[in-house]
This record gives sequence, structure tokens and C-alpha cells, in this order.
Amino acid sequence: MRDNRLKWLWILLIVQAACAAFFVIDAIADWAGLEGAANFRHFHSFEMFVALALVAGLGTTVYFIRDLAQRQVRLTRQIGIASGAFTELMEAQFDQWGLSASERDVATMSIKGLSIAEIAAMRQTKEGTVKAQNAAVYRKAGVSGRMQLLSLFIEDLMADALVRGPDA
Repeated sequence: MRDNRLKWLWILLIVQAACAAFFVIDAIADWAGLEGAANFRHFHSFEMFVALALVAGLGTTVYFIRDLAQRQVRLTRQIGIASGAFTELMEAQFDQWGLSASERDVATMSIKGLSIAEIAAMRQTKEGTVKAQNAAVYRKAGVSGRMQLLSLFIEDLMADALVRGPDA
């Protein structure tokens, strides 16, 4: 379906480019006072076709813009659902692992991709403390590092929360 739309958009672009070229050539011919082969002034039906093609292009463009705007709204909503599901999944897993409030903060920031130094700066603590808290999180989660921790949540989210869909 999307490939078909893309094909039509390219066709529409080519038609509009041809129409624009026609009008530019016609305008240059009028401006230069040429009455030769480039002057399509006597082809009224052709000019009508070109004008209608441009109007159809405008209508189609409006349709696709509206469609893309609606798609963006749907995707934003889906991202919100996924984000909420991810947060719920993290909180439930943190409860199950018995993480302290500090460990939860450090784990959340690690999952978000912050470095040890950035986490320490945000929490106004030493990097060694953050490393120790990360190690405690990894031990309680049964993983060896940040990527495995993140992978746990993504696998759970993909296998459970999003596969069932929003109606579940």
C-alpha cells in the first residue's frame, strides 16, 4: 500500500514538473515575443489539461499531507502507549528485583543511555557509588551489563505488552 502511494507520488511529481516546464517555456516564449514551435498558445485543450493536472496535483498533495498528519498522530499515540508500557514494565521488574530507590534511579538512567559520569553528576554523587549501584542492579537482575539489562526489558515488552495490542 505504501509502495503504491510512493509510486503515485513520483508519477504526480513528474506530471507536475512537466506542467511547470510547459508554463515556464510558454512564459519565456511570450516574454521573448517568439511565435515559433515553443508557443503553445493555440493548444487551448492542452493548456486546460496542464492546468487541471496541476489542480489535481494540489488536491492529491493536500490528501497526502492530511494522511501523513493523521499517521503522525497515530504514531505519537503508539509511542506514548509503548513508553507507558515500558515504564510500567520497568517499575514492575524493579519491584520484583527489590531495587532500592537509588538503584532504581541509576538503573533508569543507565537504560536511558547516560554514562556513569553523567549519572554521578545528575545524582550529585561519586562515580564509584554509581558503579556500585549499577553492579547491584546487574546482580539482582541476573545480567552482566547495561545492554543485557536493556535487552531484558525490550524482550519482555515485545513479547508481552505490545504484541497483545492496545485492546488487551
